[in-house]
Amino acid sequence: MTQVTDGHRTLLRTCPLCEAVCGLELTLDAEDHVVSVRGDQADPFSKGFICPKGATLGHLDEDPDQLTEPMIRDRATDTWRTASWDEAFGVIRERLPRLTAEHGNQAAALYLGNPNAHTVAGALYVPLLIRALGTRNLFSASTADQMPKQVSSGLMFGDPLTVAVPDLDRTDYLLMLGANPLESNGSLCTAPDFPGRLRALKKRGGRLVVVDPRRTRTAKLADEHLFVRPGSDAYLLFGIVHTLFAEQLTTVRVEVTGLDEVRAAAAPFTPDVVAERTGVPAATVLRLARELAAAPTAAVYARIGTCTAEFGTLTQWLVDVINVLTGNLDTPGGAMFATGAALGIVRTRPFRLGRWASRVRGLPEAMGELPVATLADEILTPGEGQIRALVTVAGNPVLSAPSGSRLDTAFAGLEFMVSVDRYLNETTRHADVILPPARILQSSHYDFALLNFAVHNYARYSRPVVAPGERMTEPEVLARLALALSGQEPRPGLDPLTVVDDIVLAGTLHKAGMADRRNELLGRDTTEQRIDLMLRLGPFGEWNGGTLNLQVLLDNPHGLDLGPLQPRLPGVLRTASKKVELAPQPLLDDVTRLRARLDADAPEMVLVGRRQLRSNNSWLHNVPPLVGGSNRCTLHIHPDDVARLGLGGHAVVKSAAGTVTVDLEPTADIMPGVVSLPHGWGHGDSGQQVARVHAGVNANALTDDSLVDAPSGNAVFNGVPVTLSPA
Repeated sequence: MTQVTDGHRTLLRTCPLCEAVCGLELTLDAEDHVVSVRGDQADPFSKGFICPKGATLGHLDEDPDQLTEPMIRDRATDTWRTASWDEAFGVIRERLPRLTAEHGNQAAALYLGNPNAHTVAGALYVPLLIRALGTRNLFSASTADQMPKQVSSGLMFGDPLTVAVPDLDRTDYLLMLGANPLESNGSLCTAPDFPGRLRALKKRGGRLVVVDPRRTRTAKLADEHLFVRPGSDAYLLFGIVHTLFAEQLTTVRVEVTGLDEVRAAAAPFTPDVVAERTGVPAATVLRLARELAAAPTAAVYARIGTCTAEFGTLTQWLVDVINVLTGNLDTPGGAMFATGAALGIVRTRPFRLGRWASRVRGLPEAMGELPVATLADEILTPGEGQIRALVTVAGNPVLSAPSGSRLDTAFAGLEFMVSVDRYLNETTRHADVILPPARILQSSHYDFALLNFAVHNYARYSRPVVAPGERMTEPEVLARLALALSGQEPRPGLDPLTVVDDIVLAGTLHKAGMADRRNELLGRDTTEQRIDLMLRLGPFGEWNGGTLNLQVLLDNPHGLDLGPLQPRLPGVLRTASKKVELAPQPLLDDVTRLRARLDADAPEMVLVGRRQLRSNNSWLHNVPPLVGGSNRCTLHIHPDDVARLGLGGHAVVKSAAGTVTVDLEPTADIMPGVVSLPHGWGHGDSGQQVARVHAGVNANALTDDSLVDAPSGNAVFNGVPVTLSPA
């Protein structure tokens, strides 16, 4: 939908900057500059909500530090020059296939950053790169963020993409651990205006309890906030499970296996035992269990603070164990499964963990990925299979992955590196070739991944707001890059993107028994035709008796309300038993490790991360309106710790992995013995001018890539032992 007034155009699109998928109303002038950004009041899901990130989308889209042409680095002088697309792809086509021919496909690796989950290109065209490289060395931000949830879901439900989310709009009781949606806007729980939904929960008489080592903005909104020692969430949840069994408070409404095994596993974790480890009184543990069991509807939700800890997968498992035991899994007001409108990955076999392992440390594969915590090992350790070439897409692991300084060293030693990125940053500065896709507003948008975690079923498609013109779109970049990685040149007169899409469309139609219906597909290019086909083959699509296709979304530019979450069990299960498997053996095995830590001495000081409303990992620190104020790289510390350690305005923070000097921000909103540093800063070597002025320090100079959550391989960012001394 486009409205023109006084030479200004008003258009609609989805915000691509976080998981909230808010609808935006953009006003552009005659030169296609964004004049204003407002929330789309007519969007049935976000209803006009907008955060500071979305409000500055125009500034990000027109950031003068964004690259507009391919860049090639001269290694001898470490200088950059612009290049044509043909030359850039020519360098890749010449060097990378030659390297893998000499050393094998496992000498190459692919790293995918967080923005890939927010783009059409990430969903539809990244698989081309994986096939072109033919390597098992796939890494992504998932193992620095959410893999524990996906592993636990895969083991319990048979599919790692079948993730239960709290039915926020109907629940009576929400227990939230390690999440701060008033800052993050939600994570693995797509809910625009998360703050408003929490206020609505309280207004209708519901109860919100937040467990966190910091009194966050979300904790201040809650009816009750409980301080908890970082990394001890699994003990707290086990104490609740123990109580539910001991007091016969269980109400299991779905078919399950492993109930007796869970009861036995929980037996040692009495409220008295876990109280000593967590700092949460035994009486409070008992009360939480009773409240969850007694509430008309309830849900437990835990996020990044618990995923990025030593027992992340156990914590995520216990979240859904409690949802099952209290009768709240797959029930309105409990924890439910969204129905994404587009056809997703169709899993026919139960999820398997650890189908292969990393070369150096033997860490397990999950969902086809290896843990990013071992990427530096695979580059720095000589031998057969050593990674010598790397392709990154929209990622900055030097700042976002553990032991960032070690990764910085590793990338400097690569024989060849390619980055698909709009910026010259701390990671891409090591590349030989940088391929910058078109601007954000020159890209179409559909949330393939995030709508599978939505708290209300919904779909929305946005065409590009601005024509790409001479710029190459990200799908075009990835399609042509896949050819170059395979050592192939585009055929004269044939568009690589169209060739790829035609193959995918033909194959999908054939599998669906609809090979003769290609001419029915809608869209002004093959990318849109693929989206149309995925909608038609999805649960609401016209070929399945429904009415949803691309034209329906184009006719509803504000978005389409597809109704509240509905019970979906057992239909979404892919387990061998066709039941919810409460006691997967890999998780029972890890309980032994959890028990062994019960009596371990707690470090004097530990580090945790921090989300910031006007920040998003490492990629919004170059937007002037978002930098400053509360969006600063400071260390939160309790005033008692400042006095006890004799600290001044800043301190030296040291861990087993490294050392930083950082400004202190004393606050009583953090537990004594805990310090907090935001993630994604440390822009001293950035090509981004604003970010470089506000560089901050890299929190991942302190995190240790040798520490991971055992089942998932996820990096540990919370509960990191540190020492502090005066600067």
